[in-house]
Amino acid sequence: MTSIVEYALVFALACFVIGMGLATYRLSTGPTMADRVLALDSMYVNGMLILLTLGLQFASPVYFDIAMLICIFGFVGSVAMAKFLLRGEVIEP
Repeated sequence: MTSIVEYALVFALACFVIGMGLATYRLSTGPTMADRVLALDSMYVNGMLILLTLGLQFASPVYFDIAMLICIFGFVGSVAMAKFLLRGEVIEP
């Protein structure tokens, strides 16, 4: 890889890690439950982007598979949390 791409990947990785740190702060100190759910969504998106950046940096396809699993589980978790916040229960009788 060229050096400009390597520098861009390191910069992007640093930005994603900072974003995850800020989302972790919002998750722990969010004033409302909706803020905490949005912080959790932001954390799984940043985690997915970190894995994709590492996959590009190390040229390994394993990272892309793990990122896909994080996307699937994150989406399901977001839908479950939204349903819980709206109705107070996840599984309806």
